[in-house]
Amino acid sequence: MPPAAILDVDGTLVDTNYHHAIAWYRAFRQHGELLPIWRIHRHIGMGSDQLVKALCGEQVDEEKGDDIRSAETALYLALIEEVEPLDGAKGLIRDLKERGHTVVLASSAKANELEHYLDLLEAREVADDWTSSADVEATKPDPDLVEAAREKAGPGDAVMVGDSTWDCEAAKRAGVETVAVLTGGFSEQELLDAGAIGVYESIDDLRRSLDETPLGR
Repeated sequence: MPPAAILDVDGTLVDTNYHHAIAWYRAFRQHGELLPIWRIHRHIGMGSDQLVKALCGEQVDEEKGDDIRSAETALYLALIEEVEPLDGAKGLIRDLKERGHTVVLASSAKANELEHYLDLLEAREVADDWTSSADVEATKPDPDLVEAAREKAGPGDAVMVGDSTWDCEAAKRAGVETVAVLTGGFSEQELLDAGAIGVYESIDDLRRSLDETPLGR
């Protein structure tokens, strides 16, 4: 059996990372925390339950964290209609299914966001399963999301495809190899340092190189 393919959604299959960075910037600013967007971007892919504390410290998280998270959700939803699938994302899902892989879309997004992405990717009839925020207690870089996706995939090996250092770290903690793409805005060296075993410029580049990755087993 070929390994299951666990595909990160945000930043890997759909082009959301910079929309989220803008939404977080505006949410922080609304609550008196002015942060440079480049710092926020470095944390996109980390779960929202951990991001406020990581950027602003424990006190801000305790005093304002829930309000900031709620604001980000509303601000991002105002942008979600601008989100598009990344080139090759639909094709990658089909390619992997045709090769015999079980395909699980790994997302900790809220249900309404995930439903939108499934429609954008035309994935409902192709992917075997998917996760949402309801499936995890702790978000990336904790391994819960990868472990939940692996459980949905069934027994056997699995390989993660992601775009952020947080994807790589979560997969490493779950004992799953990661192949990464540069679409999230992280550098090749950052992704390799975080545990990726291979980095590709784009989803289309990865599709052309599947036989060279653990997904080619």
